[in-house]
Amino acid sequence: MGGTNPYIQQDAPRPASQKFTVTFLPMNVTVEVDPEKIPYGITGLPGSILDIALSHGVAIDHACGGVCACSTCHCIVREGFSSLSESSDAEEDELTYAPGLAPTSRLACQSIPNGTQNLIVEIPNWNRNAVREGH
Repeated sequence: MGGTNPYIQQDAPRPASQKFTVTFLPMNVTVEVDPEKIPYGITGLPGSILDIALSHGVAIDHACGGVCACSTCHCIVREGFSSLSESSDAEEDELTYAPGLAPTSRLACQSIPNGTQNLIVEIPNWNRNAVREGH
């Protein structure tokens, strides 16, 4: 499915046009994102925070497979929030189910950076799957 939900009508956000970095907290892992290599995988929208994280070995839970049908990939964008694609009504609805919301909360599967800023993204501990991270 690759991050698309057939029940949600939305235009694809513009992809990044330049390299940028994403630092994932609390694991303190920084990855460089090359727009030429997007999509990295098939989970979440192409070039989304979830797509980037999973392809670089950063585990973020995503019970729905990255199609904006749950809130398990909730993350908090500490820096670079304004460089993300606009959230859809469907994303906003799903976020209401996530614990610990912050003004810069997003679903990792739907948030696509445009590459104009580096990001710092916090994965709340209730969204990290300890069983998967142990491998």
